[in-house]
Amino acid sequence: MKGGAVGAEGALGAGARVARGGVRGDLPEVDAFTRPYWDAAAEGRLLVRRCRAEGCGVAHHYPREFCPRCWSEDVGWEQAGGRAALYTWSVVHRNDLPPFGGRVPYIAAVVDLAEGPRMMTEIVDCPESELRIGMPLVVHFRRGGGEGEGDGGEGGAIPVFRPA
Repeated sequence: MKGGAVGAEGALGAGARVARGGVRGDLPEVDAFTRPYWDAAAEGRLLVRRCRAEGCGVAHHYPREFCPRCWSEDVGWEQAGGRAALYTWSVVHRNDLPPFGGRVPYIAAVVDLAEGPRMMTEIVDCPESELRIGMPLVVHFRRGGGEGEGDGGEGGAIPVFRPA
């Protein structure tokens, strides 16, 4: 997980951003391909990509320009419902990348979106002792600016999950 538990395997922002005088591992590099994802997040909407090829229809995350199942390039953005189930998690007690040091401990997680794909994320507003595999979750957006907050690159938001 590059830079902690935000983004998806670095694919939504492969490089670190420089902000407030230092390198931040929680801010994505927004490009032309990922801009719809980050614009939607700034509006409080979670997007996934779905294959439109006949006989496929698989939703996937992290966003790619092709379907990871059938390799079709006929894929498009689709709004996700924002519901998920907890697949697995780990509590991070040490992270030296800014701004994560100020957030520890935090819960890095993988969730199963209701649409099918798995997504790397962070669980918020839930003590570790209450986490359970399969527990229902709902998306929330970390809006940024301040220390310890990711801002989605340009005043936007990072999707995280909390108990439903």
